[in-house]
Amino acid sequence: MADMLGLMERLERAVSRLEKLSAGSRGPPGDCGEVNGVNGGVAPSVEAFDKLVNSMVAEFLRNSRVLAGDVETHNEVAVLLKPISEKIQEIQTFRERNRGSSMFNHLSAVSESIPALGWVAVSPKPGPYVKEMNDAATFYTNRVLKEHKHSDLRHVDWVKSYLNIWSELQAYIKEHHTTGLTWSKTGPVAPTASVFSVLSSGPGLPPPPPPPPPPGPPPLFENEGKSEESSPSRSALFAQLNQGEAITKGLRHVTDDQKTHKNPSLRAQGQTRSPTKTPTPSPTSPKSNSPQKHAPVFELEGKKWRVEYQEDKNDLVISETELKQVAYIFKCEKSTLQIKGKINSITVDNCKKFGLVFDNVVGIVEVINSKDIQIQVMGRVPTISINKTEGCHLYLSEDALDCEIVSAKSSEMNVLIPQGDDYREFPVPEQFKTVWDGSKLVTEPAEIMA
Repeated sequence: MADMLGLMERLERAVSRLEKLSAGSRGPPGDCGEVNGVNGGVAPSVEAFDKLVNSMVAEFLRNSRVLAGDVETHNEVAVLLKPISEKIQEIQTFRERNRGSSMFNHLSAVSESIPALGWVAVSPKPGPYVKEMNDAATFYTNRVLKEHKHSDLRHVDWVKSYLNIWSELQAYIKEHHTTGLTWSKTGPVAPTASVFSVLSSGPGLPPPPPPPPPPGPPPLFENEGKSEESSPSRSALFAQLNQGEAITKGLRHVTDDQKTHKNPSLRAQGQTRSPTKTPTPSPTSPKSNSPQKHAPVFELEGKKWRVEYQEDKNDLVISETELKQVAYIFKCEKSTLQIKGKINSITVDNCKKFGLVFDNVVGIVEVINSKDIQIQVMGRVPTISINKTEGCHLYLSEDALDCEIVSAKSSEMNVLIPQGDDYREFPVPEQFKTVWDGSKLVTEPAEIMA
């Protein structure tokens, strides 16, 4: 949970810096001392942000401790990392490394929405950006609720507390920073107000007193106002340049026997003396930054079939299946998998040019963050979900024509319906129009897609 505290600390610093500058121009001087004309009092927006941290964030962290396991660890992996972007990356990496976790949907909800903490750099409307991240979290929290709402209410409390953070942050931004933060170029550096001490003080106690105000900002240039002493070498250089055309008088005449283009022996000597060196790859060369290769995975782990990092494999077959089993397919490229029998659900995640053929699924088939996917249904499936995917062709059987196809943020989707010995292709709408009918919004596919 330290990463969340660290992120909130950075956000609080940013907000404090802006609002302290604003307070100096609005409030009466002398409340808590002044530095360069900036009042040291706490602005209303800073108090509102502290309230958000003490309530919603604190409640979420408490619920994370209650669930324990990977959810609690997920909030502790970036203790030593300072920049917000690095902390966010650490959270997302933790999720990728724990795809087999029983709390993977919890981790995904946090991983997909945690970039919302970068709202301080979004302009002119950071509020909608936070809402978009909140929607990304909802996609996974709905799964958590579906799995635990009748078995373990602790997970329900966790979902509510987490989503409340983003809802309250949207309200906070709307009230105090609707068009984004405005940074001052001349104000003093904001004091380091630790969020750890704010949270530890408890909701009923006032926050500890702030540290002494920092000194004013240094000059824009450290050497400003100082006479610059020219070094002897610099003086000599300018003296030569000031000669103008006379600078060429000091050049020595080169005879023909000293010119390499007129003396072949000099060219041969030059080639002997200057052998071609093999360049040493730099740390930033593409070779050093090549993605790490992962060992392919094809195994049954408990009730989950894991098919991961398969490349150029067109003979993958899962033949021994049970109704309670699920299949998770991750980062497979140029491969084809066939699943026989009846299975509970199938998830295709981060795959490219991948083909899937299955008999029957009693739950849902999900395609997420993928590209160029082909799926053929031999039997029945009630629901197929496509999210953040470019290119997906669905071949339905006669028994699967009543399945529901749910899509979001995806393109180039086509459904192929059997007609005799062939298939007829129907595109899934990507463009919609919405109108107000007097009482509600009505959305339907645009005419060009009808």
